[in-house]
Order: sequence, then C-alpha cells, then structure tokens
Amino acid sequence: MIKRAGAKQAAIGRRDFLRYSAAGLAGSAALGRAGSALAQSRPLEFYIWSAAVDLVKSHITGFEQKTGLKVNLSTAPWAQYRETLVTKFVGGAPLDALWVSDTWLPEWAEAGWLAPVGEFAQLTKYNADVEDFCVQSMTYNRQQYGITYYSDWMGFLYNEEILAKAGIAKPPETWDELTEQALKIKQAGLSQFPVLMSLAHETWLIEFMSAMVFSQGGRFTDDKGAAVMADPEKGAVKALSWVVDAVQKHKIVSPACVETGELAGLKAFGSGQFAFGLIPKFRVRTLNDPAQSQIPGKVKLMLMPRGAKGSHATVGWMRFYGLTAQARKDKARTAEAVQLMEWFGGKAENDYRFQKMLFIDVGAAFGVKSLFQDPDMRKAYQAFGDVDLIAKQQSLAMKKDVITPWFGEWNDVNGPAWQAAIVGKSTPQEALKRSADKWNELKKNA
Repeated sequence: MIKRAGAKQAAIGRRDFLRYSAAGLAGSAALGRAGSALAQSRPLEFYIWSAAVDLVKSHITGFEQKTGLKVNLSTAPWAQYRETLVTKFVGGAPLDALWVSDTWLPEWAEAGWLAPVGEFAQLTKYNADVEDFCVQSMTYNRQQYGITYYSDWMGFLYNEEILAKAGIAKPPETWDELTEQALKIKQAGLSQFPVLMSLAHETWLIEFMSAMVFSQGGRFTDDKGAAVMADPEKGAVKALSWVVDAVQKHKIVSPACVETGELAGLKAFGSGQFAFGLIPKFRVRTLNDPAQSQIPGKVKLMLMPRGAKGSHATVGWMRFYGLTAQARKDKARTAEAVQLMEWFGGKAENDYRFQKMLFIDVGAAFGVKSLFQDPDMRKAYQAFGDVDLIAKQQSLAMKKDVITPWFGEWNDVNGPAWQAAIVGKSTPQEALKRSADKWNELKKNA
C-alpha cells in the first residue's frame, strides 16, 4: 500500500510537455451530480496502482449500487504506473479518474493531463477537515487538483529498552539532545552507531532530508520558488552539518548511511542495533510485529527533534484522486467522475468509509483530521503508539517544497552533493551551493 514516487521522471521529459498538452479544459460552470445509468454513455474509467485492489473493487460495487453508474477498474504495478499512465495520456486512451502521486502533479498539470477541481464544492468542502500539507500537496499554481487518498509522514523512532539501559528517562526534544543521548548510549557500549539514517540516493532520500531541514526551521526554496538551501540561516546547512558531525566527529551515525536504503535501514533497526531512527511513521507497525522484528513492543514514536530555531516539524507526502482533462471536456462525464472521487476520497453515505477500510485493513494512513477522534480508528492506531502524539506530529507535517517539473534533474545533483559532504569530500556549505546553483539553473530554463 505504501508506494513511493520516483526521483527521476522517465519516458516524457518536462521539455516535451507542451508537445503533448491537451487542447484545453471545457467550461467552468459547477456541475451537479450524475444522472442514472441510462444516461451514462460508457462506464467510468478508473485507474489505480496495484494496491488494496479487493478493497477498491468492494467500494466500487457499493458506488454502482448506490448510483446506478458503472465503473471499469484498471491497474498497473507501482513500478510501471507512471510510465503506463503517461503513455495512455499521450495516446488518448479513455481515462476519467485515477490515483496520482503528489510528486507527479507539476508534470501532469503542466502537460494538461489533469483538470483542476476547485470549482466542485462536493470535493473542496472536505478541505477544512484535511491536514494543510495534504491540501497544499494537491495544489499547483494555486489550483487544487484532487481529493485525498492516502498520506503519511517521516517519523523519528526510538528503542525504549536501549534508552532505559542507558538511564535515559525520556527521548530527546532537540537535535543537540539527540547528540548527547546518542553519545551516552555509545559510551555505555549499547550501540556502536546509535542513530540510524538511511541516506542512499533513492526515492526516499528527499523525505529524509526534508524532515531534517524543516525541523531546523528551514526550507530548500522560498515562497517564490527560489533556492535558499545554501543560506546558512535557512536550515538546510544546519541539517546537513548535523549529519556531517554525527558521522565524522561524534561517530553516532555510520558512514555507511550513504549506502543504506530505506528498506535496508528498516531491517537493521528491527535487529535491535540502534537506539534512534529517522524512519517513515508507518514502519512502526512492522517494527513492533513479532513476525517481522526482533524488538517487538520496544519501538516508540517521538516528536521530530527540533533545531535551535526550528520546531518539531516533519515532511509529509500524499496521494490523491485526480480528474483527467479528458473527462473534463464532457459535462456529464465530469459529474460522474467527481461523484466517484467523493465516494472514495470524501464521505460515502456520511462516513469516510474507504479511508477507514484502508487504515484498519492494510494500515494506509489518512490526512483527515476528524478520523483521529473516531473510536475504531483510535483503537486501530494503538498498534502504532500514542494516538494523540501521532495526531500532533501529523499536524506539523509540511509539504515538500521542491516538487516541480525539474525535481528529478535537480535531485540527481542534490542527493550526491549531500552524500559528498557526509563522507567528507566537501563542506556542507559547498554541497548546498552546488545544489542551489543547479536549482536556479533549472528554474531559469524551465
């Protein structure tokens, strides 16, 4: 269920977008609900990646029974999903509603493949009950493009048994306290490298980096999209400097972190070798599962450590239901697709039914704030830890500020720049200047 967005944009480059751009969106009048099945010219074409397919089919059945409309469901494996959909968009294959990653939004919106949904109150009325980072992650150039499907965020975990053995009563509040506690644990011989970081150049890397930068009160870019990552006062330099010191000076993070991917890091943390870890929040359930971990029941979530000028902020990511520009050309087709999107992303018969099924059945988290007060959801969330702490951390999650059509090209420079500083081949300032220069070059040429 937890699917990752690729750092590289394959198949169609950003400079090719306009070549494949849709001719334009039809009309802007608000649309009402769809009519009967007799008025439906053809079934709705709904495309998803291959996750929770049985749950999706079950919820489609309920939609068809309730509305009389018909839906054709198509799937593709996550690894091929983006390329598959780009091919379908370019080829004009019938598509009405689909799952979209926040990372692809700029590309697909600029290419004219997705239609904004801001005029449809039956979708936007849920914004007040959705975390800000989710709404922002569905927004591009001040236009909203969907309704939430799934969201999660980067967490900071600790092994309470190791902390107890070291005489540490509570987890750290700040990055400086984390250094102090890690050194105490290391000196006690409880862990060679107490803090786990997985900083291999893979699709998770931007989330790991963003969480550290945001918690330092920093940004990669400002509100106008200009690079600020090389500014010593904007947080990125401080975040990277902490990692460099943790590896080179304090030796509380392994130098092998630059070769450790997220999944390898998860397995390593589950072996009980580490006291702390920067790990996606949903992994808590795996780490506390006796069938998958050597330390079940010992892993806890804490708030993200904060920098001297920062907060407990973290980075969030999300996936959403999008409306295609192709569907938007037809008023009746749009009304039907919007109705389907609300059935899945909003309420179905006055209940967030699908989001509740996803979380309870497969652990896919949600961005709807009121669900933290739902008794069934609170009970299910106990497998992850303190529900109120989780809700607080989620409220502090922020949208990635580097998701642009040129993200993949920039990330191919940014990731190795961070890694070079971590292993001592450059200073943090030099690394982030290289990253900023590349960003400004790509932005200028966009």
